[in-house]
Amino acid sequence: MVQGDEAAVARETEAEAAANVRAVLQLCAAGKLRASEKTQRPAAATVAVVASPMAGGDFYDAEPIAAFAWPLLLQAGGLAELAGGRLQLTARGRTALSKPAAATIKDLWRRWISGGVIDEFSRVEEIKGQRIKNVLTAAKPRRQKVAAALALCEPGEWVEVDDLFAVMRRNGLDPLIARTERGLWRLYLVDPEYGSLGYAGFADWPILEGRYTLAVLFEYAATLGLVDVRYEEPEGARSDYHRNWGADDLKRLSRYDGLRAVRLNALGAYVLGMSPAYEPAPVAVEQVLKVLPNFDVVVTGGLAAVDRLTLDGYAARTSDRVWTLSRKAVKSLGYVF
Repeated sequence: MVQGDEAAVARETEAEAAANVRAVLQLCAAGKLRASEKTQRPAAATVAVVASPMAGGDFYDAEPIAAFAWPLLLQAGGLAELAGGRLQLTARGRTALSKPAAATIKDLWRRWISGGVIDEFSRVEEIKGQRIKNVLTAAKPRRQKVAAALALCEPGEWVEVDDLFAVMRRNGLDPLIARTERGLWRLYLVDPEYGSLGYAGFADWPILEGRYTLAVLFEYAATLGLVDVRYEEPEGARSDYHRNWGADDLKRLSRYDGLRAVRLNALGAYVLGMSPAYEPAPVAVEQVLKVLPNFDVVVTGGLAAVDRLTLDGYAARTSDRVWTLSRKAVKSLGYVF
């Protein structure tokens, strides 16, 4: 993470996403992830568990974005399923543990675009009335519009989100939110009558379609490592809703308001089919483990949180830096006594 212009932070996501997909799969394999049987959304405790080993941490310390998205992505991708409120790996999920991360991420994005578990707009909680029947359009065509807009970006080039909004509108890529004009009147800020978005100018493109686009980009495209992001704190980041009734008391319209720009990276170009292959950047190799004759595994250097999770899956931790492999685990790794 490096400081950008003033308060903004520029963050590269490729390597982080590759590590994080493996970490979340390991957490799921260990039975540490729970979600609602009704909504499939992760429990608050699960969000905290996911955030703990994430490479680079979540985008904000106190505002879950990636940690909220990962359990949903696993479910949408068929890598995990709910059983008694707990997520467990499917056969596809177990296979993904040994596959290249880029291939898994490509499949997760494709499956999210075609069948995301939630409507991303539901995470823009300040806009009320969404649960009223026949108010919102279907989410799948909206996701497809955002994905198509990403494919118009030049890999390696930063694009301000407002410029991306303009490109989407010019190319007819409008992720229309309200099903009808009547539905638009049902959406509101603060008060269903005075704060209705049906009033002229109260539902401008950035407020509805723009906020939806920010949600997909920040919570799913950036989490999966398709785009690098430049962002700041969401409070006070955008003023496009300020003239709406009741907006005086709102410091932000969504948790995604701080997203300022995106940059399609090499992983994103591969996932979107713009590049035939993906070659991850080389990673420096450092020996951090030593296996003793008695099958104790000793940590001798800095061990990433995801690797600690992997060790926990094969061995019993006897101290902060020592694990003991069981005979069963040793045999599963191909050793013969």
